[in-house]
Amino acid sequence: VQLQASGGGLVQPGGSLRLSCAASGFTSYDIGWFRQAPGKGREGVLCVSSTGGIRYHDDSVKGRFTISRDNAKNTVYLQMNSLKPEDTTIYYCVTFNSGSSCIGLSHAWGQGTLVTVSS
Repeated sequence: VQLQASGGGLVQPGGSLRLSCAASGFTSYDIGWFRQAPGKGREGVLCVSSTGGIRYHDDSVKGRFTISRDNAKNTVYLQMNSLKPEDTTIYYCVTFNSGSSCIGLSHAWGQGTLVTVSS
């Protein structure tokens, strides 16, 4: 599976961005968005299962971020609203075994896309 994340950029606090992750052959995988702040490890944000179930891995994004997938387009989206400066970091899309809820051994990581929230 090859992953290509896009959609990052500079946005003001309170603004919105939508990240996209295009992947070949991904319909059988759970797919998660992770992020890595400077000096910290990679942390899970949200996961969408192969059947469309959603799991939050970071309570700080509840009510602000949503995840969805379009299997026809082989694409997973991360809609980020009400962005805060602390959301600034690199975001990665990651594939996992179906049914894993994006926990445990990952298969592939995309190259990451930088999100900067600043006025």
